[in-house]
Amino acid sequence: MSTTNQQAAPTMPTGKKGYKGIAMEGFLARWYARNTGRNIDDYRKSAEMASTQVPTGGSVLEVAPGPGYLAIELARLGNCQVVGLDISHSFVEMATQNAKNAGVAANFRQGDAADMPFDDDSFHFVVCRAAFKNFARPIEALNEMCRVLKPGGKAVIIDLSKDASLTTINAHVDSMQLGVVNSVLTKFIFKHALLKRAYRREDFKRMAHQSRFGSCEIRLDGIGLEVWLTKPVG
Repeated sequence: MSTTNQQAAPTMPTGKKGYKGIAMEGFLARWYARNTGRNIDDYRKSAEMASTQVPTGGSVLEVAPGPGYLAIELARLGNCQVVGLDISHSFVEMATQNAKNAGVAANFRQGDAADMPFDDDSFHFVVCRAAFKNFARPIEALNEMCRVLKPGGKAVIIDLSKDASLTTINAHVDSMQLGVVNSVLTKFIFKHALLKRAYRREDFKRMAHQSRFGSCEIRLDGIGLEVWLTKPVG
């Protein structure tokens, strides 16, 4: 898919901070979990998609799984080993308990997406949903995703598009049935925080080119983008 690179190159954050914005810990993590838990059908669809990318008995890494909803739905399918890596201690504890409550085997670890505690060539597939825009070191995170993938393995980043209109975003939030207060707060966060951190299609293409992946394929998906990357063989 061709694009026109007319936008200015994104400014890449520097330093060692793993996450931009307010840390997802404690009360904020619990609030996020309550609201995103209403979208379980979306997590199931993402899990079904991810399962098609993995051989039976293969391994999947979810980067920034939050409360673990997608990883747990993937583990329910029973055809792969599931690992999650999150910068938030609260989310790791929450996801671990959620997996235990669901009776599924999913292993959640705390760590930075830009400095993963995994060996090279560890996973068949990597998925990152609704989190990449918050990474303080996005190029390093892409390089780490590539490093831990097996040769020829794929990764997908599903995230908000900076080009999404407020009308479309508001309609999306309304469909979540959050209630009046949470709906207003969520729309405010989308407008004043998430959209500002989000990337355009051209930004993802630039970052993929600068990373070990070298390139990517991008698909439009509602208010967001699906960015598909493949680890080179050899």
